[in-house]
Amino acid sequence: MTISKIKELNEYQKAAVQNESRACLVNANVGSGKTTVLIEKILHLHNKKNIRLQDMVVLTFTNKAADEIRERLKGETAESSEPVGSDELWGFGTFHSVALRLLKEKLSVEELGYTKDFFVIEPDEELEIAESLISENKLKIKYKNRLKKRLEEEMSGSSQGRRKTGPQDDLSELAGLLREEKRRQDKMTFQDLLANACALLRKERRKPAWIIVDEVQDCDEWQLEMIDCLMGEKTCLFAVGDPNQVIYSWRGSAFQVFYTLKTKYQADELSLPVNYRSGGIILEAARRFLQSSQELTGVREAGEKIAVRNHYDPFQEADYLSDKIAELNSRGIPYSDIAVFYRLQSQSGILEDMMARKGIPYEVSLKKTIKDIPVLNWLVKLLRFSLNPRDVQAGVCVLCDRDYGAGITVKEADRYIRAGLEEAADQVLDGPVLAGTGEERKLSGKAGILLKAMLGFRNRWKEYSKAGPEDFADRVMEYFDLDTYLRPSFASFAADRESVRELLKITGDYICEEGAEELAGMGEFLNSSALYGINILKKEIHSETDSVKLMTLHASKGLEFSYVFIIGVNYGLIPLRTKSFEEEEEERRLFFVGMTRAKDHLEISWYTSPGQPNVMPGPGRYLNMIPAHLKEGGGIGPGQAAASGEVRLQELKREILKNREKKEEPNIKEESSKEESSSTKRVSHKKYGPGTVEKEDDTMITVLFDDYGRKEFMKMFSELESI
Repeated sequence: MTISKIKELNEYQKAAVQNESRACLVNANVGSGKTTVLIEKILHLHNKKNIRLQDMVVLTFTNKAADEIRERLKGETAESSEPVGSDELWGFGTFHSVALRLLKEKLSVEELGYTKDFFVIEPDEELEIAESLISENKLKIKYKNRLKKRLEEEMSGSSQGRRKTGPQDDLSELAGLLREEKRRQDKMTFQDLLANACALLRKERRKPAWIIVDEVQDCDEWQLEMIDCLMGEKTCLFAVGDPNQVIYSWRGSAFQVFYTLKTKYQADELSLPVNYRSGGIILEAARRFLQSSQELTGVREAGEKIAVRNHYDPFQEADYLSDKIAELNSRGIPYSDIAVFYRLQSQSGILEDMMARKGIPYEVSLKKTIKDIPVLNWLVKLLRFSLNPRDVQAGVCVLCDRDYGAGITVKEADRYIRAGLEEAADQVLDGPVLAGTGEERKLSGKAGILLKAMLGFRNRWKEYSKAGPEDFADRVMEYFDLDTYLRPSFASFAADRESVRELLKITGDYICEEGAEELAGMGEFLNSSALYGINILKKEIHSETDSVKLMTLHASKGLEFSYVFIIGVNYGLIPLRTKSFEEEEEERRLFFVGMTRAKDHLEISWYTSPGQPNVMPGPGRYLNMIPAHLKEGGGIGPGQAAASGEVRLQELKREILKNREKKEEPNIKEESSKEESSSTKRVSHKKYGPGTVEKEDDTMITVLFDDYGRKEFMKMFSELESI
């Protein structure tokens, strides 16, 4: 039996855990123990109400949250006579991962024209298929720059029985062709996972006993639809969320989720008003940004006032923050207890440069995954086509790739692959496929060998599968002779080979941990990487690492730190310029989320000279919403730094900009003699100050400004003066 800690809960938490209504919505304030309540609810149902874990569906919005719930459940039962097994937790995960599991293991996906071996693709790949269909079928499509969004709306509307009105073109025909092509290639997008799961769940008689939803405020229409399709006559619903943390409406979060669910299921509505995280002063300031009459009560002492700092520009701020963080660490504060939040990812560059220069360890929350590394993107498509030859799109991309494939045209690759699917690979390679002896020779070489390996993979790999997972990477490298395709004569060969081996080792580890048969395990891994990404570039935040965390306000959700610095609170950054009341309200909620990540110390800063387009100088209006008695002023302002400090900072700024230019343009070719001679020419601009002319011609001039980086002007309107 699992161990419950219900006696340690406060009265609000106990009421939520012990609520016995068929539907219950819990309005959970930040830092109020939401995850603890979810775990205790599951344990209460399992221990007291004898509900089996496999009869529960627990839905989250991040893999991290799902993992935390699963691990805490397993931890609670590690020493019991009946530890929780992974098979019991099949319904615990994100909406998309649970939908994937349902389609693979529980539902008859064949009814929809798919096989159990279907693959998950990202929206960008769906767009590539759509563009191919437009070309092949000569469709007339308006507003192609908004095609992705229009397709989502068209396919969502028709799937849910609604008609979309809009421009008169062939969009509806394209949506129909796209559905058929995805079925033919045995591929689903994230939205398809939910839509197809819902289509089959509506006909399914077996329903879970309980549905438990975390962060319910972030549900979009398809996720609400999935909840509804899982609900049976005797199914109970328990959902936890916070309307004040709706910060993902750009992803499609539905409006007024709490009201919708409460009305639809006649749900009880409870609250968790007690915040255990932040000091009293931080909470009092955060209340000014609440958008409902909801209570926000703290149990901690008032703590320090919120520090407000004025910096001349982001460079001066980065210098100050680096010194401040170093000083905090010298006083015994771990780097991992410190975080810097900003509104836009582009703001991290200056901070990274300065902290690296001063030897401060840091991590940037920047989700770069497999698709961001060309060689791995190519490898994944190679493995996908090898496992699923119906995925013609992937096979074409592999053969057409000029760096790692055969560099043939799309038309050639498509014809060749389709011929290969009709006959045995060996027969195709021996016979004429394309007109012209030159093309035949090309395809019987590099492209032919690679295609033959991919088409024969499923049958031939069985010969290798007895060797065990520890040498999985070596066996894949050997089977496809990957060293040949990674261009041994190129400077990038060693890095590409290391990246490929690393990904293959991660795949082998996954197969071993899951105890799967190798071919099936490879498919599961590729689907998992599509849903969650694989942090191959080591750019995600790891809380256990002793480093300063740099992240956007969006990425900060769900985290907490002793020291939080929110930078750039100028209008145009925080908040961003908005076009509607709804967008403005979301900006306020986002700032609220950032403030309430701080446990003990919160510092907010603004710029006199932001140096970014559309950003106003001076403090943003959110600073004026914080009462004066909660703020502590002072800090560095314009003109307050000593002259020697200003000189040092300007030198540092120029050096950082120069180093960044080298990083961004490592292979810059020498310019003409005229451009070289212009490099010593100094000019001044009334807005950007002094700078050095890098190059110029009869009409254009490019200047590297001391304080603002590189700018390009038309000479006629440049307003530059020689100095």
